[in-house]
Amino acid sequence: NVGDRLSLGRQALKITLLSVENRKKMRLTLIAVGRTKAGPAKDLFDLYQKRLEGLRWTTGWSLTLKEVEERKNLPTEQLKKRESELLHAACPPGALIVALDETGTQITSTGFAEQLRKWQDAHVPQLCFLIGGADGLDNHLKDNADFTLCFGRMTWPHLLVRGLLAEQLYRAGCLLCGHPYHKK
Repeated sequence: NVGDRLSLGRQALKITLLSVENRKKMRLTLIAVGRTKAGPAKDLFDLYQKRLEGLRWTTGWSLTLKEVEERKNLPTEQLKKRESELLHAACPPGALIVALDETGTQITSTGFAEQLRKWQDAHVPQLCFLIGGADGLDNHLKDNADFTLCFGRMTWPHLLVRGLLAEQLYRAGCLLCGHPYHKK
């Protein structure tokens, strides 16, 4: 009957609210080389950042974007080193660092969601995702990252990777919340 369904609904809401209350908040920061101009790449990132914000009450996640840029014209290796220094300097102290690089670990969307859940369950308060410039990340930064993630062996435009990461974070949040966005 209707009364039983309302009672069950209230119980489910109480359980959900308790689990959200006990969930540790985790700040997600995407730090990237280069400035995004208005256009499809920025629109893609903004779309999934906004969608992820809509899941904040269930995931405890918030996503911000920081952009860094070296304006000097330097040789490739010096530029990679300088950009990596800027990326690292933009990370809050104590943050877990995830470098995005074609040599990193390839995982499924479900595996990515599980990894995020593990970090959150371990009370990691801040994750920093680092995206290098056109020439990639300096080896020193990659070697010292806590985790190196790969979106496949293909080379992706670094401005597009921002949107891809935001979408995967949104997908992970949906997977962990039981939202039907992710299709198996």
